[in-house]
Amino acid sequence: MDNRQDNNIVVELALLLALATLWGASYTFLKIAVATIPPVTLIAGRTLIAGLLLVVIMRWRGIKLPADAANWRRFLFQACLNSVIPWTMVAWGARTLDAGMATILNSTAPIFTFFLTLAITRHEAVTSRKLLGVIAGMAGICLIVGVQALSGLGEELTAQVVMVLAAICYAGAAILGRGFKDLDPIVPAAGSLLCGAAILIPVSLVLERPWTLQPSASSMLALLGLAVFSTALAFVIYFRLIQTLGSVGTTAQAYLRVPIGVAVGVVFLGEQPSSTAWIGLACVVIGVAAMTIPARKASRQAA
Repeated sequence: MDNRQDNNIVVELALLLALATLWGASYTFLKIAVATIPPVTLIAGRTLIAGLLLVVIMRWRGIKLPADAANWRRFLFQACLNSVIPWTMVAWGARTLDAGMATILNSTAPIFTFFLTLAITRHEAVTSRKLLGVIAGMAGICLIVGVQALSGLGEELTAQVVMVLAAICYAGAAILGRGFKDLDPIVPAAGSLLCGAAILIPVSLVLERPWTLQPSASSMLALLGLAVFSTALAFVIYFRLIQTLGSVGTTAQAYLRVPIGVAVGVVFLGEQPSSTAWIGLACVVIGVAAMTIPARKASRQAA
């Protein structure tokens, strides 16, 4: 029994790492794509391509989208919290904030998930261990990015608030995502993305007139990478993890994005992180473990 649980948690943590990598890569895709594609049009294309791709996969697997209005209302609400609103906020805020500050503020979703769970939903056990994970993870983020990233705190206040609001949206979406347990993970992923596209496409047509754009080949390739890998594939993994690790555990991937970015810099760019960055990496690992790996004693008692 214990071996089976151990194998399951290894699989789920591997998927958590994959999700963090896919969403961590999205910042690179966004930076390349937004050079010649305006933000709303970019996000509209991202959600539409990803949603249609998932529908094709669903048909191949013999899975149908639900026809009832109740599920589609849930998909619409999920789309607003998990893509339409936060992605637009992140795109807007990132134009003003430096990367260090944006990373810190956009990695606070687990904290808000923890406190929303504590104050409102109480759908998961809120333990001192998870609180320790929240604190360790945020300390790690600050150490990795560097104290100098906090020097601008208080300036550009509007953009900072917007990035925090986006993190709160992610936290709410993670909690709401638990309501899809009766569906295959690909169904809410596809449904919410299609709803997001339905909202964003008209806004794009009115505000940015995409037919007048001349996007570069690199921007189009980045858009495809963003849609296929960092959206379609990532959303399927995301909704599965919501069901297995829970909302607090799943949002822990926000912490993992930063060490993954550091590792990419070391391997491909020859960057040398400071000693505090390596300490930060250890804090992040401790924090994620505290929020995701079940307590061994509790598991044995239950067995």
